[in-house]
Amino acid sequence: MPKFLRIGVHQSNVSGYTSKAWCVRRVGPAVFLKWGAVEVLGAGDGRKVYWTVPPREKTIRCGTAQRANDYVKSAIARRRNHRYEPLAGPIALRRRSAERSTELKQALATILIVDIVRSTEKAAKLGDARWTKVMGHYYAAVRKELKTSRGKEVVTTGDGVLATFKAPAAGVRCATAIREAVRTLGLEIRVGLHAGEYKVSGAEVVGLAFHIGARVAAKARAGEVLVSSAVKDLMSQSQVCFRDHGVHQLKGVPERWRLYRVED
Repeated sequence: MPKFLRIGVHQSNVSGYTSKAWCVRRVGPAVFLKWGAVEVLGAGDGRKVYWTVPPREKTIRCGTAQRANDYVKSAIARRRNHRYEPLAGPIALRRRSAERSTELKQALATILIVDIVRSTEKAAKLGDARWTKVMGHYYAAVRKELKTSRGKEVVTTGDGVLATFKAPAAGVRCATAIREAVRTLGLEIRVGLHAGEYKVSGAEVVGLAFHIGARVAAKARAGEVLVSSAVKDLMSQSQVCFRDHGVHQLKGVPERWRLYRVED
């Protein structure tokens, strides 16, 4: 059964995040669908995906095997256009145990989330081969700036990058450096930064702070670096200039947050 996992910064597959999975299988003239919310634990090749609740299921009877096959092809094409990636491993149904939660250690960091603006449009315009080269240069530029600023890459998701910094000023400097570096590739990014606590268990990172960072990034326009009030408050002695970006309701996040734009 082909399986697909929702990707992208705003549905980040960082460990502990809730995402969405979708499965399809054809048997003769019938198509069997399964979909629902999943939790992603770990990152890269070692990640594991679990249904957070039993998935929804649906059977579609197409009349003929050819119609069923066409339906499956069309359905898969739609999912690929909506930022899904093929998922090779299984999706299990499991509740996280109380014993496991006691192993988590708490950490505090500034979280940086980078996302390419209109990446799907650019990929379609350039074609797969050229876009793959551009993305290679993009990730090289991002990682160079992370190394310079002593940032730690946590995960890449589609065309997004999530990293952490011990100091908020380092995160802001890195964000502006990445923005300028990728402009030479003809790319514009949006960046969000938030400072908060999260929990660590081995290679896994879990916490609301990552969700807040993603929502801050979602509020940024092309070329903007936005920070939450938590970041600005930690930088009261910094020479970095901020412009008030107003108070915002961040999707899925409690309360309203005041955001600030980093000024050049």
